[in-house]
Amino acid sequence: GVQVFDTFVEGAKEGFLMAIKLIPYLVGIYVSVGIFRESGAIDILVTILSPVLKVVKAPADALFLSVVRTLSGPAAVGMMLEIFDAHGPDSFIGRLASTLIGSTDTTFYIIAVYFGSVGIKKTRHSVTAGVLADFAGFVASVYIVRKIFL
Repeated sequence: GVQVFDTFVEGAKEGFLMAIKLIPYLVGIYVSVGIFRESGAIDILVTILSPVLKVVKAPADALFLSVVRTLSGPAAVGMMLEIFDAHGPDSFIGRLASTLIGSTDTTFYIIAVYFGSVGIKKTRHSVTAGVLADFAGFVASVYIVRKIFL
């Protein structure tokens, strides 16, 4: 007794309205990524975190990729492809980049989109937990790629 087409149209309408509601959040996160990349903040972050890189024996490109991955998936995939072009996909950094993409997530993008879609303003511990999980994925990726491929 359910009108399938009418139910579908109603769901599609709600989905379209949700997409329109998310546009400001998406624009905001992409502008933030652009500003973060172009400002040189990532270079400063890599400099600050270079002692960690030495301890885990990771190249700076890997940390740069990991930081961008928390902000934007497409930007991170583009960086991974640049690494492939420069070093090859079968190089240590190429394998590490692939593993990093699979082991980390777009934390800030997810928080902006999903929390924004339901109107959550206070993220509480979500950002901290997400960033710590991404850092654990970074360290685990370096460790696993070193153990398997070196």
